[in-house]
Amino acid sequence: MPTPVDDVQHSQFLRLFAANEAALRTFVRSLLPSPQEAADVMQEVAVVLWQKFAGADEFRPWAFGVARNMVLRHLRSKARDRHVFDDELVSQLADESAAMEQRHLAQREALTACLQKLPTVRRDLALAAYTKGTRMDELAAQRGQTPMSLYKLLQRIRQVLLECVRRTLNQEELT
Repeated sequence: MPTPVDDVQHSQFLRLFAANEAALRTFVRSLLPSPQEAADVMQEVAVVLWQKFAGADEFRPWAFGVARNMVLRHLRSKARDRHVFDDELVSQLADESAAMEQRHLAQREALTACLQKLPTVRRDLALAAYTKGTRMDELAAQRGQTPMSLYKLLQRIRQVLLECVRRTLNQEELT
């Protein structure tokens, strides 16, 4: 029986789990054939993480390791199903997924830094344009522009951001 954790550990676990849940869910889903199986395994992962949580030391790699083991256990339990991957393939997919997740994290961090480098007006425009529910025709009208001129301006902003992200990632690779 696991030992109960105190309120501080409980709060710490919840913060860490919430910060990493989407990435864990994506990771688990990438290794399983159906969304329902991924949801079931994620429930098990959350329980095991909670039961075995002992502090914040390297939470993310630990949580991904637990998720990987839970996926493997789930697949072994379904081993008679001909649609199940073998452990070696799942391990390879897990390694590739973890590497991709790290690359995406680096790209998101670089994009955030590059957005901060944009002039305020352009940064605000880019953020407004890519906010869910934004209609380009309405945004163009608010700015006194035609939709086409707005699209062209956004294309230039995206190009500047893309070049900045590439430079940032290349600099990180060199260090």
